[in-house]
Amino acid sequence: MDAKDLKVFQAVARTGGMNSAADILNTVQSNVTARIRALEQELAVKLFDRHSRGVTLTRAGERLLPYAKKIEVLIQEAKRAAGDDGTPRGPLTIGSLETTAAQRLSPIITAFGTQFRDVDLVLRTATNAALVDQVAASELDGAFVCAPVKHPDIVGELAFREELVIAAPPEVRSLKQLLAGAQLKIVVKGPGCAYRGRLEELLARRGLTPTGIMEFGTLEAIIGCVQAGLGVTLLPRGLLEARERQGQLSILTVPTSEARIEIMFIRRRDAVPFSAMEAFLQFAIQPSAFAEAAE
Repeated sequence: MDAKDLKVFQAVARTGGMNSAADILNTVQSNVTARIRALEQELAVKLFDRHSRGVTLTRAGERLLPYAKKIEVLIQEAKRAAGDDGTPRGPLTIGSLETTAAQRLSPIITAFGTQFRDVDLVLRTATNAALVDQVAASELDGAFVCAPVKHPDIVGELAFREELVIAAPPEVRSLKQLLAGAQLKIVVKGPGCAYRGRLEELLARRGLTPTGIMEFGTLEAIIGCVQAGLGVTLLPRGLLEARERQGQLSILTVPTSEARIEIMFIRRRDAVPFSAMEAFLQFAIQPSAFAEAAE
């Protein structure tokens, strides 16, 4: 058993078929099938059940999969460590809430990219829950998420503080007016969104249950629905102030205890430090470093 065998095994497990795995590995099905059979013979267990729709993992395959993923991560970290001479370079994959990316990260990434041109920075957005899972699985080097984060394999540090407000249609001028309405629909992302959870808790504390929930995948779609009068949402104030000045929506302030939110930058607890990440943290976590680079 070697790393190539485990890579093939992961591809088959992920795609659910020998043909599909061969396509993403840029090889032929016979090679994939031969490697899987050889791996099964070496381990003396059956890793996949074959059926008309493809393959599914056996119990033995399910037990092997997390180890295969760990080995792949360790190999990648070993290669990165061996080539890390202290100069930031190479791939760096960062995750973020869409709100944080829209409001905070653009100037940071621009300044970082200008100074460290040899770093291949990739930014991916997702919900809070998805980002935590992706960092834990080593699919992201780190991510900006809402605190608190309770995960045994993850550590974090404060990056930003935000004030959350309710975004409502322009004709709604106060929180009292909003809560007195007969119809109260919320416009949010899917389950796992931290802001959605905060809004539902805020309403529940006032004995209110939304009469409807509309889910959208993008921030622009959510804000657009609020502007159109279809519902309300909960977002950082900085994202909404310009639209309020233009009369597109109303900002409703909520009590300070419910408005405060901290954005943390999280990483795996056992992640090995590397130069590209350390350089990025100087921009993302320490405002003075960003201010100096931007001057």
